[in-house]
Amino acid sequence: MKLRNITIGFAAAATIAVTAMAVMELQRRQAFEAVQNMPIDIGGPFTMTAHDGTPVTEESLKGRRALIFFGFTFCPDVCPTTLNEVAAWLDELGEDGELIDPYFVSVDPARDTPERMAEYAGYFSPRITGLVGTEEQLAAMASSYKVYYARIDLDDGDYLMDHSAAVYLMDGDGRFYDAITHTATFEEAVAKLRLLVENG
Repeated sequence: MKLRNITIGFAAAATIAVTAMAVMELQRRQAFEAVQNMPIDIGGPFTMTAHDGTPVTEESLKGRRALIFFGFTFCPDVCPTTLNEVAAWLDELGEDGELIDPYFVSVDPARDTPERMAEYAGYFSPRITGLVGTEEQLAAMASSYKVYYARIDLDDGDYLMDHSAAVYLMDGDGRFYDAITHTATFEEAVAKLRLLVENG
């Protein structure tokens, strides 16, 4: 009788645990959906040109997931590091990585020609598409994505570009999904990209 009571007790505890886990999973999904439905003011209309001459607008992002990073080809550190990481993240995803279109947007239209962007982006991964535009087109896209950039003149007459370093993730509807900051670990970045593929 005592053994039977213990068995019943374990069964009841297991049932409660499973129910609690199910409730927690439901709450997690509801919270996720609530966040996704919140209006986040990142992204919007833009017109740029891919390094192969193809026009790219906000409509080009729809139907595919996208990864967007702003930088410039003369960048000494952040840009090559980030683009190298982007290539590694996509490789880690395997076939799922093919579902994400990575874009590298130049904040230095005076020096970053389509040809230079093609060569530079291709050095890291043939998947990465470089985007260029006029000063006005860049300003409009940067404004839509809340991206900061500024020219820093050097003593030798040359210059660098200071700019935001976040990587933006856009879902299949062309809406902002999440961002990967420069402090994210490899595992954290890949996890966010997996969620983008699964839920975006």
